[in-house]
Amino acid sequence: MILIVLKAQIRPDKREEWLSGISQYKKDVNSEPGNISFDYHENYEKQNEFVIVEVFKDSAAGDAHVKTDHAQKFFDFMGSVVPEKPLINFQSEDGKDAWVEMGEVTPH
Repeated sequence: MILIVLKAQIRPDKREEWLSGISQYKKDVNSEPGNISFDYHENYEKQNEFVIVEVFKDSAAGDAHVKTDHAQKFFDFMGSVVPEKPLINFQSEDGKDAWVEMGEVTPH
């Protein structure tokens, strides 16, 4: 099993666009055969800071997820609503975990 946690600040002027996009993305990811769960939450102390928590059954499911059309489109979409690179924490069975910049999303 792998766990992916993303933390992203959303530009205030893009909030409604973000909420619509992340809602659809949740539906898309939840429909993947290897997905166990996908949730997102807003930090109640920091408006427009969101955390996304994704769980996949194994590394193969996580790899397949990143290659889906909806994931690729979401990475580009996310780049249009963030002022800085999101942070990612990836944990796998082998216990590796660390916060690093998410390479797939570039603010633009």
